[in-house]
Amino acid sequence: MITTEETKEIVKKFGRSENDSGSPEVQIAIMTKRINNLMPHFSANKHDHHSKLGLLKLIGRRKSLLQYLTKKDVSRYQAIIKELGLRK
Repeated sequence: MITTEETKEIVKKFGRSENDSGSPEVQIAIMTKRINNLMPHFSANKHDHHSKLGLLKLIGRRKSLLQYLTKKDVSRYQAIIKELGLRK
């Protein structure tokens, strides 16, 4: 789980304003943080298939937001990929 303080930090870093939680950059950053927080759980619990399905859905949502951002503005897409360290 992500705390509200971590979410506020992500919004300040990636948002266009302090209350901007809906822009694709902020949503992608929050999803990436959630995915990174879940990865140690799956290394310890290899047979947790139900939670793995939720993780795959989260990855799919992030992928679709990245595709949307590619169509809208390539420079913003490249900036978020570089900032988060994603492999695209």
